[in-house]
Amino acid sequence: MENDGTILKVKDLQTYFFTEAGVVRAVDGVSFEMKKGETMGLVGETGSGKTVATYSVMRIVPRPGKIVGGLVYFDGDEILRKSEDEMRRLRGRAMAMIFQDPNSSLNPVFSIEEQLTDIILTHDGGTTKEKAKDTVVKLLGKVGMPEPETRVRWYPHQFSGGMRQRIAIARALLLSPSLLFADEPTTNLDVTIQAQVLELLKSIRSETGASMVLITHDMGLVADLTNRVTVLYAGRVAESADTLTIFRKPLHPYTLALLKAVPRVDEKVQLEAIPGNVPNLIYPPGGCRFHPRCKYATDICKEKVPPLEEVHPGHSTACHHWSEL
Repeated sequence: MENDGTILKVKDLQTYFFTEAGVVRAVDGVSFEMKKGETMGLVGETGSGKTVATYSVMRIVPRPGKIVGGLVYFDGDEILRKSEDEMRRLRGRAMAMIFQDPNSSLNPVFSIEEQLTDIILTHDGGTTKEKAKDTVVKLLGKVGMPEPETRVRWYPHQFSGGMRQRIAIARALLLSPSLLFADEPTTNLDVTIQAQVLELLKSIRSETGASMVLITHDMGLVADLTNRVTVLYAGRVAESADTLTIFRKPLHPYTLALLKAVPRVDEKVQLEAIPGNVPNLIYPPGGCRFHPRCKYATDICKEKVPPLEEVHPGHSTACHHWSEL
């Protein structure tokens, strides 16, 4: 594949979890792409496949999950066929993730200095511990850590939730990756800290020029931080377009339902809950997976899977009735 300015291209990605209850089709034919320097929102309810899709790109899908099909091109290079050693060299240096819960991703028995300097030393055998520590201290200061020279010796439990999230962001930025995944980066934080983390992500984007995938169900966060959106539902792509188009003219009932569930300060309208629940992905509904919850559904929606097609330049949707919205 020629490198045409596309940093990430995912084609028909399939990741299943082989459980005792059955095969969970968590990601079932997902396709999307993003350009260098772009920030893309990967949006959907819990269980839509957002996190599993990004774990698949990084090849860190937990057991009993397995990537069973598809192609992933990173900077023009197909990476699903790479060895695990090759992927270890890519993770951290070329692509990195800010995990959703820093409480579980930071090791409680090692200091922040030990954990972060170890990443640098693992990827750069030519540096020294002192140089690695200096890099860590500078980066902690950059993400807003007070007195980083002292606090770098602290352990995770000694920090507040907001500070642990800043440490997680600093860890992801240690090796200046060109692609950054941010998995629900403001979840479980109070409103003030959420605003601070959001501003931090904006400054990172402008200063580093890194491409970013924001994994979230928060449409307000999407509006503020992204320039492209891919909407997932039950393991498949429902819609993909630039952010302004998604908010002004959504062409999938699920996207429309997500937007109607978000409060707005410029309009006094009653919020609408999305009826029903995300389907069981061991036994997903036939046809369009959203049809049991969709007020536009007809017989064709129950019988035929709608293809993801580009209906306007740069705007794709998987809906039989997109022209009626």
